[in-house]
Amino acid sequence: MSVLAVIGTGLVLTLTGNAVTPAPNPTAGVRRHIVLPSRTDTLPFSDGVLVGDTLYLAGRIGVDPQTGKPPEDLEKEIRLLLDGMKATLKEAEMTMDDLVSVQVFCPDLSFYEKFNEIYRTYFSKNFPARAFIGSGPLLRGGHFEAQAIAVRR
Repeated sequence: MSVLAVIGTGLVLTLTGNAVTPAPNPTAGVRRHIVLPSRTDTLPFSDGVLVGDTLYLAGRIGVDPQTGKPPEDLEKEIRLLLDGMKATLKEAEMTMDDLVSVQVFCPDLSFYEKFNEIYRTYFSKNFPARAFIGSGPLLRGGHFEAQAIAVRR
């Protein structure tokens, strides 16, 4: 056997001989589906799904619960959307500051500054990563739809 073959064999034994199999995480696969008690529809989705310490928030539009449509006032629509996200986070014992990623869809990119003006008031320190994406028409005539991921701090 050549010297290189002996060294190679020794490295393989060293690298594989010390491998440790990680212990399974019993809570990683446990899922908790969150449906806000204020919801009156029977649409086929959860407001959020909590897996371990990660919460996946469904897409949300700022809909007035009285009319089932987005309000005419753009600021009110934005606040309804963000308050809905906040309510879903609260059900998972989280806050807006636990958000790590947010995607906002908007058919009219001229609303970008107005959205940011209100959005920034919902956070106490750092902002999550975010995309503001131009889209086609949104359900129910909404001007914004947001979905997000939060991780418990």
